[in-house]
Amino acid sequence: MTRAATLVAATLLGAVALVVTAPAAPAAVREYWVAAVPATWNMVPNQRDAIMDVGYDPSETVLPTVVYRRYTPGWKRPLRNVPRGSSNQDLIPGPLMHARVGDRIEVHFKNLDRVYRRPHSMHFHGVGYKPSSDGAYLPGYSGRDADVEYGRSYTYVLHALRTSVGVWPYHDHSPSMEESIAGGMYGMLSILGRREQAPDREFVVVMAPMGRFQTIDGRAFVGNTPVFTSRPGQLVQWDVMAMGSEHHTFHVHGHRWVTADGTDRDTQTVGPAESFRIRWREHDPGTWLYHCHVETHMMQGMIGIYRVTQR
Repeated sequence: MTRAATLVAATLLGAVALVVTAPAAPAAVREYWVAAVPATWNMVPNQRDAIMDVGYDPSETVLPTVVYRRYTPGWKRPLRNVPRGSSNQDLIPGPLMHARVGDRIEVHFKNLDRVYRRPHSMHFHGVGYKPSSDGAYLPGYSGRDADVEYGRSYTYVLHALRTSVGVWPYHDHSPSMEESIAGGMYGMLSILGRREQAPDREFVVVMAPMGRFQTIDGRAFVGNTPVFTSRPGQLVQWDVMAMGSEHHTFHVHGHRWVTADGTDRDTQTVGPAESFRIRWREHDPGTWLYHCHVETHMMQGMIGIYRVTQR
């Protein structure tokens, strides 16, 4: 295996080792408009496990669920959760939300779950907030933030702290939490330092069981899971998270990175609701695999393709 990546920065569970810097950005208010919307989700759109050459019937792969979706202000028009070119799929996970240390983040959330009409909420890790923006349901203690009924909205106010640098989960923590998380109702926050350079390419990898499959961003098997792309010279960042009740091991073929404690790694373990980011300056063109190295998880679908192209 070649050492295909030059370390630029690494973050493990919020600990930071930064080398690349940029001029300090002024603090800002970052606004996001998000809704809980019903969706019919196909975990294996091509109905095939390409490695084992096994086919699946849609009755095994299609899941009715509710997802987080990004909108224009006032929830007037739906948007992609990730920019075009960042991934070949959308909706799961929810919108990747960006901020820098010192920013105020306002997330305007509306429950548009017209199919199940369940309550929903948003609970955020890694940032500062008052109890009224916690989003976690506890009878007798929590307020409207944790139990947003169908047709209603709520605004969560968050603060990107000095200790918030890194990537963090958010997810439904309402009375519907168990069904929501099993159906892909989660997303990530990506917080940069005040002087930290933004990556040229940022990939979100959420490893989670779904139905009978092990998925990456809600998809299973090569040909369905996200195909991430970059070019030599680009600063690449992977945002990795696990949801559900299992541990996973993230591995990218042909690449290594250095963690915050200075250790060279090519495989890193992540547990339920844990997250980390890794960075490198890309210089190895080719087609590479990324996957969970728990072998049964990989064979149940937790594997994808990373392409480094010259153009």
